[in-house]
Amino acid sequence: MITLSTDFGDPYPAAMKGVIARRTDADTVDVSHSFPRQDVRATAFWLRFVLPEFPPAVHCVVVDPGVGTDRKALVVRADEHALVGPDNGVLLPPARELADDIEVFEVSVKEPASHTFHGRDVFAPVSADVHEVGVDQLDRLPALSRTDEYETVAFPDPVVREAGVDGEVLVVDEFGNTVSNVPGDVLDDREAVVVDGKRYPVVPSYAHVAVGDPLVTVGSHGNVEFAVNRGRGDEAFGFSSGDAVELRWP
Repeated sequence: MITLSTDFGDPYPAAMKGVIARRTDADTVDVSHSFPRQDVRATAFWLRFVLPEFPPAVHCVVVDPGVGTDRKALVVRADEHALVGPDNGVLLPPARELADDIEVFEVSVKEPASHTFHGRDVFAPVSADVHEVGVDQLDRLPALSRTDEYETVAFPDPVVREAGVDGEVLVVDEFGNTVSNVPGDVLDDREAVVVDGKRYPVVPSYAHVAVGDPLVTVGSHGNVEFAVNRGRGDEAFGFSSGDAVELRWP
């Protein structure tokens, strides 16, 4: 299996699939092609959440604001998985979620057909080649060489205080649910929290409040989330990705 994750929308992923199909008969699975445009950290967060649900696979990840520059191309081996993509930090958080020990390889890239579409010209063919040779045989690919120098994305740690927690918004999903870096266990045994001077209920799921009402819950990713039952949490709370979040205990 080769999975594809990009911020391309349509039709660019189809070209990547065509390249892969010419080189291997691997099944291709779309994770998403609507990751936030050029948002490396948000993509790394979602892939850290999604990719562990897959069986062993090659994961081609192309959210690449540095396309056409001298940034490197990488293959990261994480147990029985391999991640292929740009050296901008997007690969490392999901790789470390898949395996405690990882190995990183730099890809020797020949002059691509386009300086703006490395998804088609670099990462799709490398993903197919990795699939064909096998994740456990990466040393057999002459284009790969081991490296200890690579970029990674860091997620900020929340600050836990006696009166509450200071955190940050990591991502906003398609529903407007606003996901913070605050671990869900800070809400254990709490019925409410105060955000920007307003008190909000802490509930196990969206439908535990009336339609249109805001709430605070713990999402399936395990982090504190700000939401609205059948509405948009980002609008109700006024949050965007990267904003500071202050939770206070009532």
